[in-house]
Amino acid sequence: MSRDILVTGAAGFVGSEVARKLSIRGYSVIRASRQTLDGPGKLLEIRSLCDLSEHSETLQNVDTVVHCAARAHIMNDEVTDPLAEYREVNVNGTLSLARQAAEAGVRRFIFISSIKVNGEQTPLNKPFTADDAPAPLDAYGISKMEAEQGLRALATETGMEVVIIRPPLVYGPGVKGNFASMIRLVEKGLPLPLGAIHNKRSLVGLDNLVDLIITCIEHPAAANQVFLAGDGEDLSTTELLKGVAKASNKRPRLIPVPAGILTLGATMLGKKAMAQRLLDSLQVDISKARNLLGWQPPLDVEQGLKRCFPDQ
Repeated sequence: MSRDILVTGAAGFVGSEVARKLSIRGYSVIRASRQTLDGPGKLLEIRSLCDLSEHSETLQNVDTVVHCAARAHIMNDEVTDPLAEYREVNVNGTLSLARQAAEAGVRRFIFISSIKVNGEQTPLNKPFTADDAPAPLDAYGISKMEAEQGLRALATETGMEVVIIRPPLVYGPGVKGNFASMIRLVEKGLPLPLGAIHNKRSLVGLDNLVDLIITCIEHPAAANQVFLAGDGEDLSTTELLKGVAKASNKRPRLIPVPAGILTLGATMLGKKAMAQRLLDSLQVDISKARNLLGWQPPLDVEQGLKRCFPDQ
């Protein structure tokens, strides 16, 4: 009898697509979620990642856990202690789940981390690599780093294989957050002062990220490795906006304002962090996944952006 793959966060942007694609490929999938879900495979309704003891029989037949559930990065977080909140879910919840998985005999635990473990920006054309020393700067990135450290220690202690995948910004159909806001601005045809930005940023299309995750489920060389995810093409903010406009059949309205002026203006308005995300570079090197796993992103950026507009 084939063993199951447990996908946590199965109602989320990444987890739902992982579960769907696995089911299409013939895997036996268990979707773990705090809400009732439709779709193929089994549903495991859970209250908390920290207590799956009542589902121990289910875990006994799980071969691989793909852990997508997390307290996501929140802009302008208003909680008193953001790091404590992130740690409760992203560290304590993750390690509790992983320990229960190891005790049940799960073979491999795939953890969807974040490029924020590496840091927030890179010098132009000097991308992050999977083997760089972690340098997180915010509470979310710190919590993901601490979860990674705990998982590595657990792998050494128990023998359960751990795979860590760090994606940058993920985009695709149904994307939310800042990327969705950018799409709305382009679709409205509003003039944007971002026509002369010469940075480079790595993104990863949802299809490409899910393909890498599925590759890591079975590939022997993935065991106990860290991989950076990406499309393999880096874009400036100006190029990205033009790409979104093309994918949505809109004409981009980009005003060429120098980056220095934008930085100064944003700083004066208290929006320096927003300006950094638009103007700084953040590049990732995916050569480790290519060389070790023989993996190639199945879609290029143009194809990935078109997937954001299925009705076009």
